[in-house]
Amino acid sequence: MNDVISAISTAAGTGGVAIIRLSGSNSLDIAKKMFSPSGNIQVKDFVPNVMYTGRIDGAGFTDFGMCVYFKSPKSFTGEDVVEFHCHGGVQITRGILSKTLSLGARAAEKGEFTKRAFINGKLSLSSAEGMIDMINAESLASLRAGSMLYSEKLTEEIKRLQMSLTDVLAEIAADIDYPEEDTEGINTQKISAEISVLSNKLDNLASTYSSGKKIKDGVTVAICGKPNTGKSSLLNALLGYDKAIVSSEAGTTRDAVEGSILIDGVKYNFIDTAGIREQAGSVESIGIERAKKIITSADIILSVTDGNGQAELPEACGGVISVFNKCDLNKVNGVYDAVVSARTGEGLEALKKLIAKKSVGETSLDKAYIIEQRHYGALVRANEALHSAIQNMGIYTTDVLAIDLKEAWDCLGEITGETANEQIISTVFEKFCVGK
Repeated sequence: MNDVISAISTAAGTGGVAIIRLSGSNSLDIAKKMFSPSGNIQVKDFVPNVMYTGRIDGAGFTDFGMCVYFKSPKSFTGEDVVEFHCHGGVQITRGILSKTLSLGARAAEKGEFTKRAFINGKLSLSSAEGMIDMINAESLASLRAGSMLYSEKLTEEIKRLQMSLTDVLAEIAADIDYPEEDTEGINTQKISAEISVLSNKLDNLASTYSSGKKIKDGVTVAICGKPNTGKSSLLNALLGYDKAIVSSEAGTTRDAVEGSILIDGVKYNFIDTAGIREQAGSVESIGIERAKKIITSADIILSVTDGNGQAELPEACGGVISVFNKCDLNKVNGVYDAVVSARTGEGLEALKKLIAKKSVGETSLDKAYIIEQRHYGALVRANEALHSAIQNMGIYTTDVLAIDLKEAWDCLGEITGETANEQIISTVFEKFCVGK
């Protein structure tokens, strides 16, 4: 099978410039057959990392563009890479891609360029996931979190944890190899303390997942309460534009209405739900039941009242913020987390800050959050193995203890890809588009 893969690496559609990328040991040979440089230098003599202008053969037409050669191993994939930069027409890019395939390249699979980079040691598996998170980011905070992952911050932390585990395993190996030293009791006490320190570090890292998941996927905020408490007006005020229909008639909102904003770079998805009341018609009742389902799955609940009592919320809700609305019209008759007026805008900024604090807290540019469920699961399993080692201390021999510690080491290795199996690797790269 030919080792050269080829794909269009820019977004589909019309644009100023498009890129067709090849990777593999014969990439430059294909370039020789379809690129005619403007100057006297030949393709075979191209200086790596330098752009050359010329004409690109597109199978039935030529396009004036540029070609660049990245020599192995100093390329993204670690292999010889060639890129053709052409005009961004759909037929132009398809024609040039087709020409590369006719000359022996194979159409790349999803994420195959990045997968080759991983296989060739150019980046870790977690870094690859950070890259796709950056590409798919819908908020600044999500982009930052993906960038931290892509820049190998998490990999560095995992490596440090694995190194500490390796040191403990070395101590255990010494106990096994030299039992005549009779220091097992002393070593066991020391090892137990070292494992406990590692376990705490895993706990601290895993604890960032709650905020990290919200940073990546966004925070769902359900606006609920009795009918006619100004929920729809509050949604419109928070969004800054009219999304929901506002009426003095109770039961106007029959189904969920959604809208999104960014607060401190994090995406917040607000959902205005149907007013919850006992006496409702059949259509309104359907909306109320849907509202209850949304409320139980939301990260944050804004329980809105205008002084006429609060709606009874379903059990198992997320963080609840009690909100008194219409403070410009009605007297505040109790203690609430937030007092606002959707009509005048009073208290809205304070409410946004409270929502951010209660959902993700303060985000840091330098903090490596756990944003992938796969990473969180691996950390949990690694910590379970450490807890097992601590519990078995003094009950079993140290060689049995080493099994738990090696399992923890392997679980951490799944994050970076060092011990990940083919199924894990394939699942990661299936998230990518063709050409990346």
